[in-house]
Amino acid sequence: MRFSGFDALFDRAKSLGRAKVAVAAAADREVLEAIKLAEREGLITPVLIGDVEEIRRLASEIDFSLAKVPLIQELNPLAAAHKAVDAILDGEAHFLMKGLVNSSDFLRAVLRSERGLRTGRLLSHLAAFQVPGFSRLLFVTDGGMNIAPTLAQKKEILENSLLYLQGIGMNPIKVVTLAANEVADPKMPATMDAQALAEMNRAGEFPGAVVEGPLALDGAVSAVALKHKGIVSEINGDVDLFLTPTIEVGNVLGKSMVYFAGATMAGIILGAQVPIVLTSRSDTPRNKFMALAMAALNRSLS
Repeated sequence: MRFSGFDALFDRAKSLGRAKVAVAAAADREVLEAIKLAEREGLITPVLIGDVEEIRRLASEIDFSLAKVPLIQELNPLAAAHKAVDAILDGEAHFLMKGLVNSSDFLRAVLRSERGLRTGRLLSHLAAFQVPGFSRLLFVTDGGMNIAPTLAQKKEILENSLLYLQGIGMNPIKVVTLAANEVADPKMPATMDAQALAEMNRAGEFPGAVVEGPLALDGAVSAVALKHKGIVSEINGDVDLFLTPTIEVGNVLGKSMVYFAGATMAGIILGAQVPIVLTSRSDTPRNKFMALAMAALNRSLS
């Protein structure tokens, strides 16, 4: 199956019942607006950790009733992140969300050596995009976590995304490993890695997926472009997931879809014991809401 857009993804997540989310340093207006929307839609039950007085003040400003919302007092943002991780490990929440706390501090709590959320897998970012003119959600990894991944790391990043996408019902998953052109050349390491990943796929290392590369962006989304180039492709322009060679490529691809094509974007962090919602300050409440939906849908994998 595929998801036609975020509404379909949200409907699927909501059908699972409310997910519990622990929000670290929750005294953040934009985060609370997203939490309010997700709570009112029946998607989540939040546990808000942070400066309770400030959380109450901000909630009042946006008309968000906290009457049934657990509030945990913690003025220190780093300590709030640790308490959010504790909530996961104590069975009080299904996934995490970052509030007004430094990202590195937040992830340090996630990855702490004692009672942390490590799995042995690499943390990676998976973004979903609803692009006008496309009949399905498009996914991109990794434009948010790993700067210049090695071939081994790219394999882990791909495995994280496949685990998530297969877990939410997508099968088969059509993956393109992006590069500047379609010819493997040692002078362009991204093309060599892409070729290696395609060979791994042919050897059966990515069950339930079709992995092709190296391919440029036009070949990933256009059967016409492939025909002009004389390239035979099983995916044939019908990609589900873009695996990018570097964080810059993933970042620029994603922002290009948003700012040039009017796409809506949401993303989550994979590779820990539970999904992590770690959004940008520039994300709208709807972006954050859809990231919550992505994480809520992923709870069965945690």
